[in-house]
Amino acid sequence: MPRKPIELPKIEYLSILNEHGELDKELEPKIDNKSLIEMYRYMLLARRTDERMLLMQRQGRCGTFPQSSGHEAISMGSIFNINKNDWHVPAYRELAGLLWRGWPLEHILLYWNGFEEGASPPEGVNDLPVCVPIASQLLHAAGIGMAMNIEDRSEGGKKKEKKVVMTYFGDGASSEGDCHEALNFAAVFNAPVVFMCLNNQYAISVPLSKQMKNETIAQRAVAYGMPGIKVDGNDVLAVYQAAKEAVERARKGEGPTLIECLTYRVTPHTTADDPKRYRSEDETKEWMLRDSLPRFAKYLETKGVLSEKERNALEEEVDTQIKAAVQNAEEMFKSEALLNPLNMFDHLYEDVPPYLQEQKDELRDHFKTKGKDWSNPQKKAQTPASSRQ
Repeated sequence: MPRKPIELPKIEYLSILNEHGELDKELEPKIDNKSLIEMYRYMLLARRTDERMLLMQRQGRCGTFPQSSGHEAISMGSIFNINKNDWHVPAYRELAGLLWRGWPLEHILLYWNGFEEGASPPEGVNDLPVCVPIASQLLHAAGIGMAMNIEDRSEGGKKKEKKVVMTYFGDGASSEGDCHEALNFAAVFNAPVVFMCLNNQYAISVPLSKQMKNETIAQRAVAYGMPGIKVDGNDVLAVYQAAKEAVERARKGEGPTLIECLTYRVTPHTTADDPKRYRSEDETKEWMLRDSLPRFAKYLETKGVLSEKERNALEEEVDTQIKAAVQNAEEMFKSEALLNPLNMFDHLYEDVPPYLQEQKDELRDHFKTKGKDWSNPQKKAQTPASSRQ
């Protein structure tokens, strides 16, 4: 018998608003003006927060953290398609999306200063905390999606809007076993998960060319039997449209989607990294010209949605919000409720197991011998309410 070629799905690349702010009107998504301004505001808030935190880290007022600058279009363009009842499973560069979901800025500052209280999601929002171990969150997302399918079947097929899971990972994480297991399980069990890959081209210091031989990450979707697409990750409109289609498929019970968002990590991997040791400054400068924020701002101005004057006013409003959050957070850092070392035992289990209670008691008694009694009930540190209602 002769060999027969197998027809495989083709992978598309989507760009709607290019680096010069030029728009493909035929592909322009229908987004109302209020939503466009909201998207821009949270992208701007994330960028300015990221910049402020970097200054604080250099001053010794914040711990080491991974910057999100340059990734705002991916986070905001995708997250805008889900609601609070859907599940948001982030990695660690989704600052814009976290803020839009209602995470107070103070929580972000608490977390990257070592306080686990900052990992607590806002009330009534289906978010998991920031996940630092590479790709492990993808298994959580697949599991949530599979569980939602079981829940739907157990309710006898009652008509209701199907929930969706949206999760994020980097190009480096795409080479982890956890990633492939999550993609496979989500596909096999038709889980409603949208996998958002932030392809910023470097797994810390390892360039994409040394991570994989395939031309795109999106083409891996073909192997798992799910739709896949590659988009311009600095084009918030392209990300929005691709994510919108993926969410709609998931809600209809058509399973997962893999979206590869091409961008660039213009910052170090974390504030402890020196990217000059493994990439050129010219490369970084070239990519900075493709920045999503000025591109989106130009689009909004051309469209008559947000003038330069209004944009400047928004900058001042955002700066004021960040200054107030920093002041609040630094006051919280001093509270005994947060400084109490016994609290570290209270964040893993709903019911503390006996062996952990013994360790807690031993530590409490040790502090008593040093003249400090942490055992008295402490009032919990007051964290601000959700920043988005």
